[in-house]
Amino acid sequence: MDKKILLAEDDGNLGMLLRNYLNAKNYVTTLVRTGTQALEAFSKSAFDICIFDIMMPEMDGITLAKEIKALNRDIPIIFLTAKNQQEDIIEGFIIGADDYITKPFSMEELLYRIEAVLRRTRVAPPPVREDPYVLGSFTFDPLSQLLSHEEEEIKLTTKEADLLNVLYQHRNNILERNDALKAVWIVDNYFNARSMDVYISKLRKYLRKDPSVKILNVHGKGYKLIC
Repeated sequence: MDKKILLAEDDGNLGMLLRNYLNAKNYVTTLVRTGTQALEAFSKSAFDICIFDIMMPEMDGITLAKEIKALNRDIPIIFLTAKNQQEDIIEGFIIGADDYITKPFSMEELLYRIEAVLRRTRVAPPPVREDPYVLGSFTFDPLSQLLSHEEEEIKLTTKEADLLNVLYQHRNNILERNDALKAVWIVDNYFNARSMDVYISKLRKYLRKDPSVKILNVHGKGYKLIC
């Protein structure tokens, strides 16, 4: 079955070129010109991946991605960005973007990035135990992806849950950085490494309510979950 792409690009000429190229490569591509139109289209149809320009009228790509992630936390997102918008990519990492491509770019490069993201997101996640486990005063249910502390429950994203699971499997031992990347992101590259750093920071923020539970950086090696 052909994969479905939601493409939000306010440059009409570029948008048409991208849509026609992707359609020719057997991707069913829906093109919209604003973030508002993209959000409306996403709420009405199912898509396999989203490609958003960062600078758009009515709603920018970062805000749009936040709204989309609220509807579907696991939908892959690629950003189209200008060179002077690199700082926006950090915020994109935080909300769960999967890749970005800087303008100008070749059609072939965009196609490669789409295929790479889809390969990563459809690969089976690392094996998880079915019963909940305890991290200090936290309880984590890997099936429901719920991290519980006293009366509070946090619903983790799939990437957050997979990373916490891998850390727990190596608890109180060093988890090599490359091993973590390959287990959760499949591909060990610069973008995924930066993305993993963001997810580590998010897990630390969730776990800070119990000082006995820590994710330590082991210089030159990786991480260690203490619990």
